[in-house]
Amino acid sequence: MSNSTLPPLPTYSLWPLPPVVSWIPDKYLTLVLPIVAYWALSLLFHWIDELDLFPQYRLHTPAEVLKRNHATRWEVFRDVIFQQVIQTAFGVVLGYLEEDAVTGKDDYNVAVWARRLRLAQRGLPGALAMVGVDSTGISKNLALAHPVLSSVFAGGDYGLYQPSVSGDIVPAFASWEIQVAKFIYWFAFPAMQFVFGVLVVDTWQYFWHRAMHMNKFLYTTFHSRHHRLYVPYAYGALYNHPFEGFLLDTLGTGLAYLLAGMTCRQSMWFFTCSTIKTVDDHCGYALPWDPLQHITSNNAGYHDIHHQSWGIKTNFSQPFFTFWDRLLGTMWIGGDVSARYERARLAAQRKVDADTISHTNVEDSLAAADDTAPYQIEAQNASSLAKTAQASLQPSIPAGKAEQQALGSRQQVLDDKVSGGISVLVEEDAEEAEAQRVLRRSPRKKTLTSSSNNSSTTTAAGLKGLRDRMNGSLHGKASGVLGVESSR
Repeated sequence: MSNSTLPPLPTYSLWPLPPVVSWIPDKYLTLVLPIVAYWALSLLFHWIDELDLFPQYRLHTPAEVLKRNHATRWEVFRDVIFQQVIQTAFGVVLGYLEEDAVTGKDDYNVAVWARRLRLAQRGLPGALAMVGVDSTGISKNLALAHPVLSSVFAGGDYGLYQPSVSGDIVPAFASWEIQVAKFIYWFAFPAMQFVFGVLVVDTWQYFWHRAMHMNKFLYTTFHSRHHRLYVPYAYGALYNHPFEGFLLDTLGTGLAYLLAGMTCRQSMWFFTCSTIKTVDDHCGYALPWDPLQHITSNNAGYHDIHHQSWGIKTNFSQPFFTFWDRLLGTMWIGGDVSARYERARLAAQRKVDADTISHTNVEDSLAAADDTAPYQIEAQNASSLAKTAQASLQPSIPAGKAEQQALGSRQQVLDDKVSGGISVLVEEDAEEAEAQRVLRRSPRKKTLTSSSNNSSTTTAAGLKGLRDRMNGSLHGKASGVLGVESSR
């Protein structure tokens, strides 16, 4: 049908869009807001950490942050700032290339959507006829009770007219068409753009992130830096190699913004929300009232598994949804991880407590190593979950794919010399052995041991056994990694 029978589109004039904040253009405010959101949320979680406000929801203890990470907080802070400088510089360059935002076309755009609705109604009778439905008959039956609906089935023939600017009488839109068009223009279409942008970011980051783990060069050269944090915390979310940060985060979100056709103000929301989600995924807390941790299954707990030596080859999806992990079979399927976390907490705390003990000679130090006094209370108050871990060093893992995932993860940790390499596996194995030993000791056994005149010798022999077990546990790859003298 000719456009001459459709309601005409209104004329418009364009003028510069006033900025949200008078003293900074919107395209530069877009660069500032994600950084402000990053540090505001990070400092909130850091404050929670320092005051230990919600220990029951922590994924890891402060002792684990101290003992298991291979990057200092200063190194993390420095690299994040550097990445944000690069991100901002790239955004400034793009800002010079983009035209300034204008306004004045909103009524015109609403009318365009209203015209699309009218065209859809014009095609409705023909579409219904193809499936044997008489649109004309339906329209006649609805004419008295539902005149608007009757006009819809009649192909959008409302019989409405209005005077044009030139004084001619022209067709007009029905009021419902204008209202629906406004909803589409102001809410529905921007929401679709946002969701599309999310899908682009998730896809871009999943496949690059997975490539960083599957390709040894990419992992050891770039991505291994991020995995120096075996215990993630909020402001370590963007702790990356500068090249990786630019490729995954800056280019990924920028590409999503361009492909989705977002406006500058839409990008403010998109970039800021992406940043907040990334920080929340690394916050180290499973907070029941945090909406971001319940909207999707990709949350702090999900991503934290990826940061552990036994899960590093799984759970690649970030930052929003997990559908790529599900579709391509890279989701962690090794079962419940609570026992692993429980042992790591206990072992890390033992290391911290041991650091506070000072002695004048090696014999006293060895004797103190066998002193379970600082840990008896922990063992007595341990949860039932921790006590079930006494039966074996490793929790049971289903045969097959889950075992392959765990082996692949450990091999990648072994290959990563910069972030600790074999020492990470040695420490983890020692942690599990020590945790089991502490959990199995009883007060009566401690008393008998402390009353012996040969406690130092006994302790040294025990450490020798631990050394021998560790040296043999990695198929000879770590000979002599525990340099404890066999006798004193």
